[in-house]
Amino acid sequence: MRQCVGCGEMKSKKEMMRVIKTAEGQIVLDMTGKQNGRGAYLCKTEQCLKKARKSRGLERSFKMRIPEEIYDNLEEEFIEG
Repeated sequence: MRQCVGCGEMKSKKEMMRVIKTAEGQIVLDMTGKQNGRGAYLCKTEQCLKKARKSRGLERSFKMRIPEEIYDNLEEEFIEG
């Protein structure tokens, strides 16, 4: 079980999207769920991504400031995925 950084609900890994911070410090959406890096999980809804953006849930998980462009890129990838 994993906790969504947007809404805080606990769900299984398969029901969620994984966002990772790579060793290079990049924040990317992990479509496979198997890439190396520090992971944070979001429900597969756009609302949870917006909640995480507003509450800075990803920033707390990764202990770093996340620029707005990264959230914009995640939203694009989220919609496509």
